[in-house]
Amino acid sequence: MQSTSMDPFIVLVICLSCLILLFLWNQSYVKGKLPPGPTPLPIVGNILQINTKNISKSRSKLAEDYGPVFTVYFGMKPTVVLHGYEAVKEALVDQSEEFSGRGSMPVFDKVSQGLGIVFSNGERWKQTQRFSLTVLRNMGMGKNTIEDRIQEEALCLVEALRKTNASPCDPTLLLGCAPCNVICSVVFHCCFEYSDEKLLTLLNYLDENMKIASTAWIALYNALPFLIHYLPGSHNALFNNIAGQQKFILEKIKEHQESLDLNNPRDFIDYFLIKMEKEKHNKQSEFTMDNLITTIWDLFSTGTETTSTTLRYGLLLLLKHPEVTGKVQEEIDRVIGRHRSPCMQDRSRMPYTDAVVHEIQRYIDLVPNNVPHATTRDVKFREYLIPKGTAILLSLTSVLHDDKEFPNPEQFDPGHFLDASDNFKKSDYFMAFSAGKRVCVGEGLARMELFLLLTNILQHFTLKPLVDPKDIDTTPPASGITSVPPFYELCFIPV
Repeated sequence: MQSTSMDPFIVLVICLSCLILLFLWNQSYVKGKLPPGPTPLPIVGNILQINTKNISKSRSKLAEDYGPVFTVYFGMKPTVVLHGYEAVKEALVDQSEEFSGRGSMPVFDKVSQGLGIVFSNGERWKQTQRFSLTVLRNMGMGKNTIEDRIQEEALCLVEALRKTNASPCDPTLLLGCAPCNVICSVVFHCCFEYSDEKLLTLLNYLDENMKIASTAWIALYNALPFLIHYLPGSHNALFNNIAGQQKFILEKIKEHQESLDLNNPRDFIDYFLIKMEKEKHNKQSEFTMDNLITTIWDLFSTGTETTSTTLRYGLLLLLKHPEVTGKVQEEIDRVIGRHRSPCMQDRSRMPYTDAVVHEIQRYIDLVPNNVPHATTRDVKFREYLIPKGTAILLSLTSVLHDDKEFPNPEQFDPGHFLDASDNFKKSDYFMAFSAGKRVCVGEGLARMELFLLLTNILQHFTLKPLVDPKDIDTTPPASGITSVPPFYELCFIPV
């Protein structure tokens, strides 16, 4: 038989894997006392015991068995999972420095190479993040200037929705255009017509990548990159899409280099190029061309995709709950009326709308397990000793869907954010943007966009579903790195 020549090879691979596993195990026991967890298999770890289609559900089940702090192996690496508000807050807020490292996500590490804001670590992360926050503040993040920009964009969005002539449409690309243009004006000092081919291509890349990233295949890639990387599969499409985005970014940087005025920065790229010029004699500088490309890719993708997905998911929930939509529209009529644009000052007088925006974010649980963190030094956490560099997964689902803080968390109910007198009620459990040192850089911008874009849409349109609201399914088809809403169409009927 043919296969016998393979047998010694297979035996060798298995022996080697067992040795590697034993070695890793020893490492973790020598260096620290990791929390308990299910027994891993050689090479694959616990990947077969976890439902990759719904990682959150598997996590909750394991938390029932092992408590709020437990260890799982994705492939050969131990990952400590923190489940529930107490454990998550203790790590992200009370021990924020120790838990501020970025854990590995092989599929994105391959692209970012440890550069940028999202996937970098150590000094590079500190400098890039500090610089980015300063520039974004200089450019009016959280100030009136950026609010004006979002209001302009909201009117463009309303115009584009009008052009659908109340006929059924898939809102994906239109809802992507507005946040994409806002981030483009900050980063590239430009914005696009909604029909622009370049814009639509960029949005298609983002949308496709969001879907690919949420599949079981990518979970498998992240657990066994050394194996999966060389196989055909959707990770290749992901890499191609990102290469397309980076090509666009590089073209924009070249245009900026040609027209740069060192005393008059127009946008994020200019500020970064000026910083590069200042530090050009510093061999250790983190302000390099490669870091610029990745930082812009981070700002651009996270700034566009998360907001547009939240809006898209939000409209689906509003279609399913017309009574909620009706109450928001009453509040818009009462506070804003029909003849002026909504502004951020209105929010404090619109507790119900504010509660709806928060409830959308809580309910959809966009990034169920956060982006992986890592310990920056050996950490004593409860009765465990977690070695430096250990991957940490924080279950945001367990916080956003906590049944003591949010009774019936599986129900979409704006009442979760209202007190007995129907005033808006803040909650420490609202960690949709994460918390601590790695909190989302664009949180202020995203909150502004969600409020202004949603109120503008509901000020001008009635949302009409194509099926009975009772039959609308709001379950995400896949929930991996992110929760993506199911495909749907609706009609925007002008008011």
